[in-house]
Amino acid sequence: MQNIATSLIRYFPFVSLDHALVLLRITTAILFMAHAVTRIVLGTLPNFAALMELYGFPQPLLWVWGITIAELIAGTLLIAGRYLRWAAFTLFCIAAGGIVLIHWRLGWFVGEHGTGGSEYSVALILMLLVIAAADRERLSE
Repeated sequence: MQNIATSLIRYFPFVSLDHALVLLRITTAILFMAHAVTRIVLGTLPNFAALMELYGFPQPLLWVWGITIAELIAGTLLIAGRYLRWAAFTLFCIAAGGIVLIHWRLGWFVGEHGTGGSEYSVALILMLLVIAAADRERLSE
């Protein structure tokens, strides 16, 4: 059994760094786009706007639509592999804003030991930093 584990670990993660970065880009995009699409499909934009209004945002529904459209456009750019740092920066700002406005008050954990905390947003931010850093390295070669 140890030989099998040793053989598997030798080849793990079974993909090249380039392929892993593509998977990371596409997965990150899908995670952000899923929130945007769900907001639209379930009609929860007004709920999000009500929260933004509580924080004093003028024209809160306009802000929510802006965030939603930005998630869709930036996600599409990540999938297409275009303007990666711009897309990553846009989504970074959305995730960081979410932490400041919503998640930090709810603690660290998203599930199991908490509800709605910051851990998921922090993971997304780190994913975006890796995507942007890889793009910068690629362009500097």
